[in-house]
Amino acid sequence: MIYLLLSILASTLIFIIFKLFEKLQINTLQAIVVNYFTACLFGLWMYDKPIIVSDIISSKWIYGALGLGFLFIAIFNIMAMTAQRNGLSVASVASKMSVIIPIVFGIYAYNEGVGAQKIIGIVLALVSVYLSSVKSKSINNPTKGLWLPILLFFGSGIIDTSIKYIETTYLPDNSIPIFSATIFAFAFTIGSSILIIKAIRKPFKLPVKAIIGGATLGITNYFSIYYLLKALNHESLESSTLFTVNNVAIVMVSTLLGLIFFKEKISKINWSGIILAIIAIVIVTLA
Repeated sequence: MIYLLLSILASTLIFIIFKLFEKLQINTLQAIVVNYFTACLFGLWMYDKPIIVSDIISSKWIYGALGLGFLFIAIFNIMAMTAQRNGLSVASVASKMSVIIPIVFGIYAYNEGVGAQKIIGIVLALVSVYLSSVKSKSINNPTKGLWLPILLFFGSGIIDTSIKYIETTYLPDNSIPIFSATIFAFAFTIGSSILIIKAIRKPFKLPVKAIIGGATLGITNYFSIYYLLKALNHESLESSTLFTVNNVAIVMVSTLLGLIFFKEKISKINWSGIILAIIAIVIVTLA
């Protein structure tokens, strides 16, 4: 249970750190690049076997890791923008509802069971993303401001689906740390390349606060995944129950912290979306 609580805490802290970047005027892209460098170091540190670069390059999952590296840097930026512009509740709902996408993929690719309960849950999840994201000022123009949570929803879902597919198809046993570290390394390389191109066009400095913020985000990011995997390996909780508690808790804690610390305004429509998101997670996970 302690691993589950730590995973919920770390995952929620990611949204809060993104929000603090805005408050402290920390360049999000710079911090995210530092974040992936830090996360890569942690992944290498956790790998208990010799690191052979030639074996990594010739592995079957290397191209998947490259693609995921690009998605990681892109979607993490979108997550930050969603938390900063739309609020913590919107970012948490959009990212956590994306669990629907790997479920649909599992039904299609692995012939997993599908019934009325799953279909209802999937529909409710899609509706909840809209309801939790729409702002009262944009009721007359319902699509305004929705592109960020929609991109976050599909991007996070594609990442989860890709990781699941690569893990089940190409990844050998005990290779998760080096696979994760490789993804983080690609994300760091891609992000660094973007910063270098920007620096050529318009020189800038890398402030100390961006390095500290990025390192803090990297440690939090790594341990959110690490503690979730540790919780999944524990025999006392079934995975369906664990994912239900984990996702619902992150949505609720992020929403409450947004209300308390950042004075975010949540309309009745947004609350209905958040409640619907919780119901959808429970229905789909327990189906």
